[in-house]
Amino acid sequence: MIISQRTVTGTRKRTIAAVAVAVPLAALSPGAVHPTPATAAPVAMSAAKAPNLSDFDLRRGSDRGPALRALGGRLQRSSVSGLLTSSGLGRFGRGCGKPAAVPAHSLVYCFDKQDSATNAWVPQGVSTVSDATEGERWAGGVRPMLVSWHDSGRIRLTFVDPDRHSYRHVLLVAPTVKNGRATYSDIGVHAGGIAWYGDKLYVADTRHGLREFDMRQIYDLGRSKAGSTGHASWVGLHGKKYYGHGFRYVMPQTGSWHFVGGATGGTCRGSGPLRMSWVAVDRTTWHHVLIAGEYCRPKAPQGRVVTWPVGALSEGGTVHADWAAELPGDRIQGGVRTNGHWWFTQSRNKKRGHLLSTSRSLFDWNRVTHRTISHGPEDLSCFRGQHRVWTVAEYARKRALWSFRTDSCA
Repeated sequence: MIISQRTVTGTRKRTIAAVAVAVPLAALSPGAVHPTPATAAPVAMSAAKAPNLSDFDLRRGSDRGPALRALGGRLQRSSVSGLLTSSGLGRFGRGCGKPAAVPAHSLVYCFDKQDSATNAWVPQGVSTVSDATEGERWAGGVRPMLVSWHDSGRIRLTFVDPDRHSYRHVLLVAPTVKNGRATYSDIGVHAGGIAWYGDKLYVADTRHGLREFDMRQIYDLGRSKAGSTGHASWVGLHGKKYYGHGFRYVMPQTGSWHFVGGATGGTCRGSGPLRMSWVAVDRTTWHHVLIAGEYCRPKAPQGRVVTWPVGALSEGGTVHADWAAELPGDRIQGGVRTNGHWWFTQSRNKKRGHLLSTSRSLFDWNRVTHRTISHGPEDLSCFRGQHRVWTVAEYARKRALWSFRTDSCA
């Protein structure tokens, strides 16, 4: 059922969320295994102390304008549709649903054999053009889905084209000026969540906040006189050429948002700035919000979930959170809210993960339903026009980009 009442998040006070019912996994195409029946907590959780909203104040980081302008003068830009229609695209594989233990009747996309089996790169974040635009199509008519990956000290972004059954990896880099010359370097963050809104892409930086990228600043090293797709071990400016570990496309960071209270520690504390484990967008509130939450282990303080007005991130100054609460579970790898209904993915080491489904009353979570889903479920994103919530199963040889259908995602 579609819940028409919407969550109000326009003030920095506790808010009332719409009451929504848990919905089953349903879908368009057959998957691999039958889903385990959902179980629910018998009673609502006890009310918890509300987090201090000032802990989550964000401030824009240092200006990267000089390096970006210099790169733009030497490298050829590419549009999103351009990189999705160029040569050398990856092609969807087959058969990933069963080893990933994706629930039956899910819609599943498989990466090719190399990307499905690699242990070097691990997928984490998911966002779609539905987060980015109301009309759910980008310039050129494409409908991309995005997946972030990390390895030891690098991150990449995959543009998935579901209409052409293909995809393209893009290396994300940090621009800088060195010895008076513009260059760029690798970014060594986990990239556990991503959120695409308008031209901007926000990437979770666990200890510091958010990295910001711009869809209008993607560079094609293969078509640039000053670029090269050779030397897989090189990144940035070497001699007179720019390299990107063999990637054809690089996407430089255009900004950042840091917590005013400073960087977080290595473990969850239950107070202070958020450990930015995952992010999402909710377009179903009266103002659109960026959602972020913490992955916290069972014996640590309970993780928290926070929202900010996403439009404020296009401005300067300090951006204030407008709502926060403790999460309804531990080991939360991703979360999203639409029309007042919440979903969270919960990892369980080598066991299949759980999908938590709930809604929010005035001061606490309502009944929480737990459902067994795929191995290693990660970030979440609602594709409104499809009525589907997407996630990615992260483990090598158990890896899949998949979704379940729900009318609450609309």
